[in-house]
Amino acid sequence: MAPWSGAESESLAELLQEVTISQGIPGAVALIVDRDGVVHQSSSGRLDVANDVAMPLDAIFRIASMTKPVASLALMQQVEQGRVSLDDEVTTHLPSWVTPQVIAEAGSGTWPATRPITIRHILTNTSGLGYRFANPTLARLADGTTLTEFDLPLVHEPGARWTYSPGTRVAGWIVEALSGQSLEVYFQQEIFGPLGMVDTGYSVPTEKLHRLATLHRREDGVLVESANPAEAVSGAFGDGGLFSTAHDYGLFMRMLLNGGALNGARIVGPETVALMGENHIGDLVVEEQQPGLPMTLVFPLGAGRDKFGLGFQITAADDRYSAFRSPGSLSWAGAQNTHFWIDSSHGIAATVLMQILPFYDDAAIATLRAFEEGVYTTLAAASR
Repeated sequence: MAPWSGAESESLAELLQEVTISQGIPGAVALIVDRDGVVHQSSSGRLDVANDVAMPLDAIFRIASMTKPVASLALMQQVEQGRVSLDDEVTTHLPSWVTPQVIAEAGSGTWPATRPITIRHILTNTSGLGYRFANPTLARLADGTTLTEFDLPLVHEPGARWTYSPGTRVAGWIVEALSGQSLEVYFQQEIFGPLGMVDTGYSVPTEKLHRLATLHRREDGVLVESANPAEAVSGAFGDGGLFSTAHDYGLFMRMLLNGGALNGARIVGPETVALMGENHIGDLVVEEQQPGLPMTLVFPLGAGRDKFGLGFQITAADDRYSAFRSPGSLSWAGAQNTHFWIDSSHGIAATVLMQILPFYDDAAIATLRAFEEGVYTTLAAASR
């Protein structure tokens, strides 16, 4: 029996329904693709709780840092074209860029970085750049100021450690400098348009606003819903800001499963896809990130063992997690608890989209992991 026959897909839909109810998740959409197309999609709960609007399969979500793999791919297109090298210094392509000072481990005093930040550093989260929301020291330094992440010191020397970083914002600036186009225009022309990602962009057209999921924030243990604004527009940055749907992101994942091409559109070559999925941090590992601001909790899954490629976290082998995604799987997530993984060894990719803060909210992660375990239970049963 095919692993995604009607009965199995129905069971996954029921699982999503059950776990969202048990975890108190307002609404979610889940999707699984293989190299040929969508093999499962389901939704649960409400798009808009206050107005009792059911969650549709084509709901639009703020995908935040799920923008990062898109920007990483865009920069890798430039690498393919020979316009930039992974070991180029950032200043080669952004002459006005000044590498920030490095902060002392004790949190007081800085010194000049002894190494330049390279393209590889910004794509692997090893540049030393950090986010205030994921670093208590940076949050303290910026408290009560208008300082941005790029005004703050590096949290370590470039290449010395793994720290969740706004480096892909720099990647976006480089794409703009090399292409002569805004990032939004470039994405639409070189990635979204060719793939048919018609619901993805840095704004939601007025005629589609009725499909935008409302955002919930946990306050004193209770989820509080925010009504959607009259306009949904974000900054066009490489490290966040995109709106998208499960179906659209499924097209992006399918392109990667198929070695950089989909439905006759070649986005990058198979060698580039393979390169992006390789370990580029050597003996370093993805490190656990501590919250600096209330919008996030401790993250990510796989901290202390996983590796990182060019824009993707890479799952390490660990028998304790055999019921979940395979070693070598690629993944990342967005601040409002949008998650995806790409498991090429099984030939599948999946996304589970929610709209809840803080990032790594316990109920959101429980929902993700329950659905993920259901996916692999289905695969295991089909192989018997």
